[in-house]
Amino acid sequence: MTREEPLHILLTNDDGIYADGLWAVYDAIHSRHNVVVVAPDRERSAVGHGITLHHPIRAAQIAVNGGNKGWSVSGTPADCVKLAIGELLETRPDLVISGINPGANVGVNLNYSGTVAAAREAALYGIAAMAVSVQVHDRPVYDLATRCIARLVPLVSANGLPPGTFLNINVPAESPDKTVGVCLTRQGRALVEEVFEKRWDPRKHAYYWQGSESPMLHRHRDSDGAALDDNCISITPVHCDMTAHTALEKLRRWDLDMALDADGRGAS
Repeated sequence: MTREEPLHILLTNDDGIYADGLWAVYDAIHSRHNVVVVAPDRERSAVGHGITLHHPIRAAQIAVNGGNKGWSVSGTPADCVKLAIGELLETRPDLVISGINPGANVGVNLNYSGTVAAAREAALYGIAAMAVSVQVHDRPVYDLATRCIARLVPLVSANGLPPGTFLNINVPAESPDKTVGVCLTRQGRALVEEVFEKRWDPRKHAYYWQGSESPMLHRHRDSDGAALDDNCISITPVHCDMTAHTALEKLRRWDLDMALDADGRGAS
């Protein structure tokens, strides 16, 4: 077997540059690849694909994880990828890895996740990317996830990904000996029953704390969340093109001229 060619890899996350999951990936791959860490300076969970436009973005190199250096960025995960590609990196990355996030990113959560947004941003630049999460929030163990990443890196490098596509990977909470394998999945549509807890500040003004009442119910067996529930590593290819192509064909049959009045100004 020939030795794996080293890649230029950008490593980021949404949990901040000091997050254990970030450096677990670094420790697993930096001996074989050229890895640069560019991550938010604080936790940026659930910021989605937001970018910073009305404030300056600051970046500084800091020593962390036993002296390893990384770029600490004041912006969002998507900002980190943009700034890394546009300014901070000497070489355009071959691959972007976002994670490892404590807590699954499945179903509708893909719309909110900063972890997923960083991978999506890389895909928009035409760079292969993966977002990686583990199922548990409390005391997560990253061994299985880092092993999965280390094995996927050469596969992605050798085979590539379709344009505008990245991988969303979720690893079950169970130990490796209880994990049944790898499942190719689709994004689920499961919703969480959400609640807003109403509270009062010392000045008697109301404020609200958002949370969830119950876990997702994964009704479709080929979905990302269902795979996790079955102790399977879920790999979902996600496409950046948000066009509803089936609906587009249906809309072609509409009489869209009716949307305009006689003067072409649009109906009131």
